[in-house]
Amino acid sequence: QVKELFHSMGVDFYALELDLTDDGPNIQQVLVEVTSQRTVPSVFVNGTHIGGYDKTFQAYQSGSLQNVLGNCIDDAEVYDYDLIVVGGGSGGLACSKEAAALGKKVMVLDYVVPTPSGTSWGLGGTCVNVGCIPKKLMHQAALLGQALQDSRKFGWEYDEQVKHNWETMVEAIQNYIGSLNWGYRVSLREKTVTYINAYAEFIEPHKIKATTRKGQETFHTAQTFVLATGERPRYLGIPGDKEYCITSDDLFSLPYCPGKTLIVGASYVALECAGFLAGIGLDVTVMVRSILLRGFDQEMAERAGAYMETHGVKFIRKFVPIRASTFTLLEEGMPRRLKVVAQSTEGPDTVEGEYNTVLMAIGRDACTRNIGLDKIGVKINEKNGKIPVNDEEQTSVPHVYAIGDILDGKLELTPVAIQAGKLLARRLFGGSFIKCDYVNVPTTVFTPLEYGCCGLPEERAIEEYGKENVEVYHTLFWPLEWTVPSRDNNTCYAKIICNKHDNNRVIGFHVLGPNAGEITQGFGAAIKCGLTKELLDETIGIHPTCAEVFTTMEITKSSGKDVTQAGC
Repeated sequence: QVKELFHSMGVDFYALELDLTDDGPNIQQVLVEVTSQRTVPSVFVNGTHIGGYDKTFQAYQSGSLQNVLGNCIDDAEVYDYDLIVVGGGSGGLACSKEAAALGKKVMVLDYVVPTPSGTSWGLGGTCVNVGCIPKKLMHQAALLGQALQDSRKFGWEYDEQVKHNWETMVEAIQNYIGSLNWGYRVSLREKTVTYINAYAEFIEPHKIKATTRKGQETFHTAQTFVLATGERPRYLGIPGDKEYCITSDDLFSLPYCPGKTLIVGASYVALECAGFLAGIGLDVTVMVRSILLRGFDQEMAERAGAYMETHGVKFIRKFVPIRASTFTLLEEGMPRRLKVVAQSTEGPDTVEGEYNTVLMAIGRDACTRNIGLDKIGVKINEKNGKIPVNDEEQTSVPHVYAIGDILDGKLELTPVAIQAGKLLARRLFGGSFIKCDYVNVPTTVFTPLEYGCCGLPEERAIEEYGKENVEVYHTLFWPLEWTVPSRDNNTCYAKIICNKHDNNRVIGFHVLGPNAGEITQGFGAAIKCGLTKELLDETIGIHPTCAEVFTTMEITKSSGKDVTQAGC
């Protein structure tokens, strides 16, 4: 931390590593006699002893360290900014505002490269504009449709034929997103963060070129950089994919109803979009190459998919669009009419169908290859474009850090990026030691039947601990709200995965049901605190709720007993 402090100030220093020096113990003894300090680091400036870590940072925060350094700083290179953040998404904004609050001069550069269909958006990144926020709101629109159907059983009488208006929904959601975009700009201004809507590219280790939409170029320097560029949806790379297909980057602001829709992919983006489009009454098909929700618990993924099938979503399994002549335009319009041909992954069979909209949801690519990282020596994983970092989000270049979805091997979740950004700023500029904890992060897939999880999937738990050391408790359940409409009994499902040799500590939490996100958030905190099966059993549930099933689980998978429920 002290070394990084001097790096950030542009001050050259010499570090004598006592544990790597033959005469280290003798030098340490002399240092104790001279300074009365027994710990390291022991910092000297121009022959003056400053102290250890705490005193050095106190001196820095008070300004006395800068005074002692004197000519050392005068000779150092002066930069325009203490910190430049590349990317104005959730993580980048959190990092920039925290650094500014700690008294640093900060700039944020953010630019959205328009999609092949021409879609772009304002400040705030994927989550706000084309991710979590519009996704959850459209999910809510679909849930309201189901609630309307249920309402008749609860006594609501209405004669009017109810229908959904896509344009009304999109306009309302985009108006809300617009208010968030404006709010972010105001927040940056209030915290005196300089914001430029321009594309950033490194041209020197500490210098960046910023290019606006009109092609105007400016140049800016900084002592430290944070990369928070995020990811963009991937295309298949076959003829016609960018001409005839859209992605989630386009869907949420689409000015017309997408009509009969084919979704290619089985990611959480694919299933969430399929769910809410079907929920508002559209004809939806999902084309799956292999498995649903790769990386998630596969039992939960299949149950989520099965629920979608019973509620109108069609699945074409083990097929992919073929390389040539996949897309044929049958009729132009809004929406247009397309013929799509796909081939089996297991043989020569093909299928074809007509659709109004084809949505690609086959994964996302890190936005790292065209920002000049190669010019300054920042290493990336060539296979996926992601950036390897150490446990402090530092890249292969000491003054360049990275956070969010572009990190290699880390979770691609908005709250993770926000937490990492804040903690990074505090370590860089506030003397903090706290690092982002990427373990046991709760998340939820907002499929029609929501899937919340925290910890390990069952497959991973068995792989890591061994099947004989893992106990799985599980149950089906029927939400009380679903009993009167008499729908979907024994489709909601809950399970916990315990490590038998660690006091039955909960190492995996999984729930499939309404409001799964709200349920999982609370249990996520408990898992952080070392939740065990015994503690769950000792917890008194809130009745009648879905979450209370976790306090009454008795049946293990290994017992083979039936977990179907007769009532709520």
